[in-house]
Amino acid sequence: MLPRKRGVDAGQVQDLQNKAPRPAHQDKDDPAQMAARAPEIDEDLHSRQLAVYGRETMKRLFGSNVLVSGLQGLGAEIAKNLVLAGVKSVTLHDDGKVDLWDLSSNFFLSEKDIGQNRAQACVPKLQELNNAVIISTITGDLAKEQLSNFQAVVFTDISMEKAVEFDDYCHSHQPPIAFIKSEVRGLFGSVFCDFGPEFTVLDVDGEEPHTGIVASISNDNPALVSCVDDERLEFQDGDLVVFSEVHGMSELNDGKPRKIKSARPYSFTLEEDTTSYGTYIRGGIVTQVKPPKVLKFKTLKEAIKEPGEFLMSDFSKFDRPPLLHLAFQALDKFRAELLRFPIAGSADDAQKLIDFAININESFGDNKLEEVDKKLLQHFASGSRAVLNPMAAMFGGIVGQEFFYFDSVESLPVEPLEPSDLKPENSRYDAQISVFGVKLQKKLEQSKIFMVGSGALGCEFLKNLALMGISCSVNGKLTVTDDDVIEKSNLSRQFLFRDWNIGQPKSTVAATAAMAINPKLHVEALQNRASPETENVFNDAFWESLDAVVNALDNVTARMYIDSRCVYFQKPLLESGTLGAKCNTQMVIPHLTENYGASRDPPEKQAPMCTVHSFPHNIDHCLTWARSEFEGLLEKTPTEVNAFLSNPSGYATAARTAGDAQARDQLERVIECLERDKCETFQDCITWSRLKFEDYFANRVKQLTFTFPEDAMTSSGAPFWSAPKRFPRPLEFSSADPSHLNFLLAASILRAETFGIPIPDWAKNPKKLAEAVDKVIVPDFQPKQGVKIETDEKATNLSSASVDDAAVIEELIAKLEAISKTLPPGFHMNPIQFEKVSMSHWSHLNFRCFFSNSFATSKFSGVVLRLRVAEQFFYMQDDDTNFHMDLIAGFANMRARNYSIPEVDKLKAKFIAGRIIPAIATSTAMATGLVCLELYKVLAGGHKVEDYRNTFANLAIPLFSMAEPVPPKTIKHQDMAWTVWDRWTITGNITLRELLEWLKEKGLNAYSISCGTSLLYNSMFPRHKERLDKKVVDVAREVAKVEVPSYRRHLDVVVACEDDDDNDVDIPLVSVYFR
Repeated sequence: MLPRKRGVDAGQVQDLQNKAPRPAHQDKDDPAQMAARAPEIDEDLHSRQLAVYGRETMKRLFGSNVLVSGLQGLGAEIAKNLVLAGVKSVTLHDDGKVDLWDLSSNFFLSEKDIGQNRAQACVPKLQELNNAVIISTITGDLAKEQLSNFQAVVFTDISMEKAVEFDDYCHSHQPPIAFIKSEVRGLFGSVFCDFGPEFTVLDVDGEEPHTGIVASISNDNPALVSCVDDERLEFQDGDLVVFSEVHGMSELNDGKPRKIKSARPYSFTLEEDTTSYGTYIRGGIVTQVKPPKVLKFKTLKEAIKEPGEFLMSDFSKFDRPPLLHLAFQALDKFRAELLRFPIAGSADDAQKLIDFAININESFGDNKLEEVDKKLLQHFASGSRAVLNPMAAMFGGIVGQEFFYFDSVESLPVEPLEPSDLKPENSRYDAQISVFGVKLQKKLEQSKIFMVGSGALGCEFLKNLALMGISCSVNGKLTVTDDDVIEKSNLSRQFLFRDWNIGQPKSTVAATAAMAINPKLHVEALQNRASPETENVFNDAFWESLDAVVNALDNVTARMYIDSRCVYFQKPLLESGTLGAKCNTQMVIPHLTENYGASRDPPEKQAPMCTVHSFPHNIDHCLTWARSEFEGLLEKTPTEVNAFLSNPSGYATAARTAGDAQARDQLERVIECLERDKCETFQDCITWSRLKFEDYFANRVKQLTFTFPEDAMTSSGAPFWSAPKRFPRPLEFSSADPSHLNFLLAASILRAETFGIPIPDWAKNPKKLAEAVDKVIVPDFQPKQGVKIETDEKATNLSSASVDDAAVIEELIAKLEAISKTLPPGFHMNPIQFEKVSMSHWSHLNFRCFFSNSFATSKFSGVVLRLRVAEQFFYMQDDDTNFHMDLIAGFANMRARNYSIPEVDKLKAKFIAGRIIPAIATSTAMATGLVCLELYKVLAGGHKVEDYRNTFANLAIPLFSMAEPVPPKTIKHQDMAWTVWDRWTITGNITLRELLEWLKEKGLNAYSISCGTSLLYNSMFPRHKERLDKKVVDVAREVAKVEVPSYRRHLDVVVACEDDDDNDVDIPLVSVYFR
């Protein structure tokens, strides 16, 4: 039975609000008070959302009461996003009843809801998304006075007259109530927002403030500031910045924001005279300051007459927003007078709407449009009753923009539609048919789609596809695959999942939920990762049967693979991605556009190893080091211990074979772990942790500053400790410092887990833990002479090689074998892996495969481990109770304290070290809505490249940029031309000679033929001529050891060719169909 316990009527909600205690001297809607009254944030559930909004904004969100009026498709999408976000309450208002047309856009509704009140019918399934949100309904007329119960109101189906009345009330209310009016009419949509006379935006772009490390500051007017070339500066002219830690020119350390100009990649100028300031010596951090911005909103009544600048999305439609501003007013007039929508395909109704538009335009006087596009208004009128799911999904993600009009009229079929094509068929797709016609609807239902991934994007896509009727006939099929399982943090965005689904396969649960939305959906859910290893599952016949591929992936490697398959089989690929408030879509259409892999982002810059280990200058460096130390101490070393214990002779042989500094270091760590650092009691673990603290945060710093004193100079005479290096200070341990004690607690507990030592009850008692720590005897540190500390940024290994490594390794092996005899029988360690592991992998992996990541840097990875599953510990990103993040954050913050780097809380550390991608439901909804608008074009066929759209959007700014896709690069030879989409095929079990002759007929001289990584033929090698009369497939079998699987009819070869002038010609892949 669906949980309904939080679904209440609006009167009860007001009673609850009235009973809530509030200080008399503060307004009930004061943001600070709202944040204070908000419940604690469940960081496991909302971690991705927190990474976007931040804690304070989330608290205000949690204290907000929102009204959503109009529960057709758009209202349902908005309500879904609000409930997932976790607002305090959502009140649904709708006095209409569910009809058949609603089923094509509102995924909360089904056939059994027809005839019920639309708002009430949505409550049960909406409540399932987040039981912490109070959901109530209003089913009758709405009075403006009721709006005072809300901080924001959203209307999706309201007359202009009523909207003006409500907006005037909200605008003049104290404090103002955020008013949003949004509509979706067929392939057209609009948004209007009024957040009051003055609305303060605290963060104008949602990005972290940019920073730079100062290298020099001139005594000039204006002053030139140069920064180290560690990273490009992201400052822009007009930005405000503050300085800190500047030595010499200390006048800049006053915290005063200063405006910059002439911003360059590594320098800028200050609008300030520094000639009388002190001379710059060294150091300095410059940080962007983002001042609050006050926005002044017009009322709806004012904006109708003078809308001002429209937010543009598609600059190829520069004149479209003013016309749509007119069209939506004309539709409101039509509905007011005729009490209905225009009938799809009706020329008379379209003309009436056009007449209304012309009359309204004339009333604008000097502001009227010079020309009214009647054809566009005909399209607008014909589909105006329909609320299309992709449009609802898109607008459900972007409501909040001041004045925004959008259309996707290019999504209509290329062939003109007759009125008879648009007639309803008494089906759940009638709204869609009224826009696209019955022929395209049949194509949608019969389509064969492959969707890769069923996470946040995948859930939205599955909902959209089910509502659109994709693959909903016996001839259609939707295949969805995802090898991941559901986690708690998924529930705030991946709305097809519930808390009782945690641990279950994503694809299976999502597919089942999609079939509940549309029982006719023909879907197959798989748990296979689409990769070269699963080409027996996703074989040639599978790919050849597809009409389109929809990517819902979260990593580039998988995207590149799917892209290569789509290019190979010439299948359309609809690509999208999100990052916080940003989203992008890319259409990859055979022969029309470039493929996904044609352009790639530059690789992410990695900090040099010496920077991370000895000279960090930001918290990212500290967290990278912290994760590395965590893995070394708690995963890699225990794994090496087990590798030795499971096969001592094999381990020793591998060490002798390696015979280098890395093998020596690994042996030393294993010996240290089993001898000096071996723990038998929890007190031993505390001792180990305390000594590690001293080693990491005191002794190593003392050694570093002994080797390189603060006044040290480089060989060129420059100060050694110049930017970006920061001079460190050792920490002095204090059991009275909670951060020190928390570090020791986490380290001791995890160390105990690796040795299988029980955790005593008193361990988490700070007083008793401090007493145990104070018992530890910490030896005095004496710095050593001649210690080598790596300072070369190009160095990739911190281990120092020695000429006698082999001899040392022999001694270490002998010592290790002696130590092993002192261990109790069956002794082993429990490695703790700081990595998110998909539990769906368990049934497919043996331990040799599983530990391949752990041995990425090990010389002994050939040793097979035989361990029990129960003895393995894994860091799961959603588990904040296992002390993994406590230790990572402790490591990073203590190191940051050494180097005077600002520290971070555990949540921020989790974002960075856990590589958590910021995500919110709204950007995901927008991306999938845009993609599904393109899917109409793909399945209809016949569209030109200029009909398709790639999109980049940033909801935080806001920015919407739509453009035609880039065509593929064309290669020409004689009278032939080809692109990446072409693949040459030759039929028959041909020989190498016949292949060369076939290419010669095209004016191409082939000099090399390869298969995979093996060379089948090269004209430079005389012996290769002996192969010319052999079948191509036989040579591949003999030379490349390639056995073509039974499900494949062809062999692919790469041929290098020249023309008759000896110029290289890059030809397509050649497929020999020998079966």
